[in-house]
Amino acid sequence: MINVAVMYGGYSSEYEISVKSSKQIVQWLDKSKYNVYPVLVRHDGWFYPDQKGIEVDKSYFGIELEGKKIKFDYAYIIIHGTPGENGLLPGYLEMMNIPHSTCPSLVSALTFNKYFCKLALRDLPINLAKSVLVRKNEKYDKTTILRHVGIPCFVKPNNGGSSCGTSKVKKMEDFDAAIELAFKEDNEVIIEEFIQGTEISCGVVKTKTFSSVLPITEIVPKNEFFDYEAKYTAGMSEEITPARISKNMYELCQQYTSQIYDFLGCQGIVRVDYIIRNEMLYFLEINTVPGMSEASIVPQQARYFGVSMTDLLTHVIENR
Repeated sequence: MINVAVMYGGYSSEYEISVKSSKQIVQWLDKSKYNVYPVLVRHDGWFYPDQKGIEVDKSYFGIELEGKKIKFDYAYIIIHGTPGENGLLPGYLEMMNIPHSTCPSLVSALTFNKYFCKLALRDLPINLAKSVLVRKNEKYDKTTILRHVGIPCFVKPNNGGSSCGTSKVKKMEDFDAAIELAFKEDNEVIIEEFIQGTEISCGVVKTKTFSSVLPITEIVPKNEFFDYEAKYTAGMSEEITPARISKNMYELCQQYTSQIYDFLGCQGIVRVDYIIRNEMLYFLEINTVPGMSEASIVPQQARYFGVSMTDLLTHVIENR
């Protein structure tokens, strides 16, 4: 049987979300096919099964258990943020010639960087919100920035997820504080145009034997936007699958999702987020390690589509 390391944790504010997702992945994986080893990734080491457990030997990507060396054959990465989603961990695995569940390291690094991902997508016929990039210790002119993107606008860490450090700025005097908050999460900040509309999300998975753009989910947050609380607190958002949008918009969204996946060279299970304004579709961002708790969007979409998460994960592992 294949030894599968489910790699979770990481170094970002999304640590707790990764822990939740990993428990679900471990539960879903087919135990008749795989020996499953949860591996916690922290700054001070990688451990099976937790920080009090056995440290993973990175020289061969395995552990010694009861006097026997166990080498992991495959890594299922469920680390949201660094080092799983930004290409660092995929890079190590690729150097070790270990297959893994997510995008190649270069693609992971590009897609995790919101600003440069949007630059890469400019050749596709899809609408993009106006944006400006600011780096730490770099002088910026907020008047010029806000003249370009408008008010209200969003201020976000450029490399990050789960809306950690994200603010919706409605007044110019709140701009600097929003920048400071975002810099607590990242050394780069992206300022984006606010687009009033319907937020939707579409999952996609492609392997050698299984390829599908999943049903689209409409997101209706109780808060002003789909922030951390709205994403991870029960009752703080309504997620409706399939989305209540026009047939034309539904088909266009699925078409663009497939096109973006192929254009960027994604692998595994990916989720793409959009917003619709006046029957025009705007790309927001791409998640190459989407949440996998039972209540997360991709599992919801898989249930509606009629495929079990166990089968979906098996497709990803078996047919890269």
